[in-house]
Amino acid sequence: MDSTPSFDAIPPAGMAEKAVQLGIKKANSPVSTLSVLGFLAGAYIAMGAIFATAVTSGANGLLSYGVTKLLSGLTFCLGLILVVVGGAELFTGNMLIIMAWADGKVTLKALLRNWLIVYLANFAGSIVMAGLIFYSGQYAFGHGVIGINMLTIGETKTSLAFFPAVYLGILCNMAVCLAVWLTYSARTTTDKIMAIIFPITMFVAAGFEHSVANMYFIPSALFIKYGANQAFFDAIEKTPADFPHLTWENFLIGNLLPVTIGNIIGGVVMVGLIYWYAYLRKKPS
Repeated sequence: MDSTPSFDAIPPAGMAEKAVQLGIKKANSPVSTLSVLGFLAGAYIAMGAIFATAVTSGANGLLSYGVTKLLSGLTFCLGLILVVVGGAELFTGNMLIIMAWADGKVTLKALLRNWLIVYLANFAGSIVMAGLIFYSGQYAFGHGVIGINMLTIGETKTSLAFFPAVYLGILCNMAVCLAVWLTYSARTTTDKIMAIIFPITMFVAAGFEHSVANMYFIPSALFIKYGANQAFFDAIEKTPADFPHLTWENFLIGNLLPVTIGNIIGGVVMVGLIYWYAYLRKKPS
């Protein structure tokens, strides 16, 4: 038998089997492991958001809307690359555990346990990064150009109506889970990175909504709105009142809730269960 290692991509049927095995492992991981790796994933996604925010700051009037969003998407890819290659537990990507549940290998209790722990840990990691950015004063760099970008992003996200936020969440996690799904075909780190870039760039460029990213984007803007000094607002020629939708209530109820619902639907129904049905369902003999 030829024992030469293969560098060919794993085909979709093999990817589905790999998804189930990973789902079993994730669902049965200890709380401590899920908590630490979930915290890291929240921080990693925040790093992608920080990168995207810095790169696109000051672009209005210099670059077209589309090019600015493209740059934002390309830089934001850092977040999922860190999660997948570095090893972390991301709520949105963990929707694919549904394949192990549908295959009868994971209980509903274990599935929901993973999602809840990872979601809360992602939130903690994101909030810590938002706090670090605020207290570092990084938002004031470039005469406040980064801060105004953060405030504008937060205001835009908290201005969304409930159902459009749900639909944008569905579309977003279709892309995220497809990116994760494609990494299951990978044999090398390079394969994984290349599999991530285009789906993630697409969802950011298209303006879709990611719950874990918003756990950083919106709190970081809120910290600035309620905590920045008057000199900062004088520099950007704005006041906190210029961002009326940017409130904690609009973050938690108006954005995070509907976007999370959408992310679950997009990952579970539009990716996980469809691929389970295509490759793993018990077919009649």
